[in-house]
Amino acid sequence: MTEASTEHTMKHHRRPYANYAARTFLWEVSADGKVATITLNRPERKNPLTFDSYAELRDLFRSLCYATDIKVVVVTGAGGNFCSGGDVHEIIGPLTKMSMPELLDFTRMTGDLVKAMRACPQPIVAAVDGVCAGAGAMIALASDMRLGTPAAKTAFLFTRVGLAGADMGACTLLPRMIGQGRASELLYTGRSMNAEEGSQWGFFNSLHDSAQLLTAAQTLAAQLAAGPTFAHGMTKKLLHQEWNMGVDEAIEAEAEAQAICMQTRDFHRAYEAFVAKQKPVFEGD
Repeated sequence: MTEASTEHTMKHHRRPYANYAARTFLWEVSADGKVATITLNRPERKNPLTFDSYAELRDLFRSLCYATDIKVVVVTGAGGNFCSGGDVHEIIGPLTKMSMPELLDFTRMTGDLVKAMRACPQPIVAAVDGVCAGAGAMIALASDMRLGTPAAKTAFLFTRVGLAGADMGACTLLPRMIGQGRASELLYTGRSMNAEEGSQWGFFNSLHDSAQLLTAAQTLAAQLAAGPTFAHGMTKKLLHQEWNMGVDEAIEAEAEAQAICMQTRDFHRAYEAFVAKQKPVFEGD
């Protein structure tokens, strides 16, 4: 493939996502086109996931690496709750009638959602109110930051339906977030972690009144989107990849990453703004 054809292929895949037509949740984009808000929107059932919404979320997060406009994603739920997990009638019931290969297809798909969230370059901010359970708790956990409310109740309740606490990466993500002992308790018992615990243990970055939660999350997202977003993507990539590195490997990876970021125009903009005693205006390139 020639250099010209490679460039054409990359341009062909990259496109704006402001007009993405969501089918199983709400998709709204800020006026400047940089912050997208995903709202799980089945409030009468506390926003459970279905086979279709799992797949659409997975596919969307996978494709956001090609977005030319979206720089940060906020995930929230409608009606005072975040997400109650997999729908009992539309997922749990059908699972009891599936063969093992079909079940493995499903569990791999749910895990692929978490992998897609961790792999997409955009920081993800979860705005968590009320019930945050099962797969909903995993979506919050897979996000880069979590804002909660005093009413937030987070439960990794897989054991309560006769399953292992090892689901969608829970046994690797949760201990790193709140510690091995605390994670073990939540994954064995399936009990709810209240908002105060979540804040003290580092699960939540901050707590807000329910009425101000989404605004706070979108304000944080806008601050990130106004920053050096190419560099943010590099930070997210290294935060994920360095789990599997030794210290020497990690330092080398960061040296390479930072050398790449030093070639961006944002790095030069920051220097020029400093010299001019102005605030830099980053453009993500």
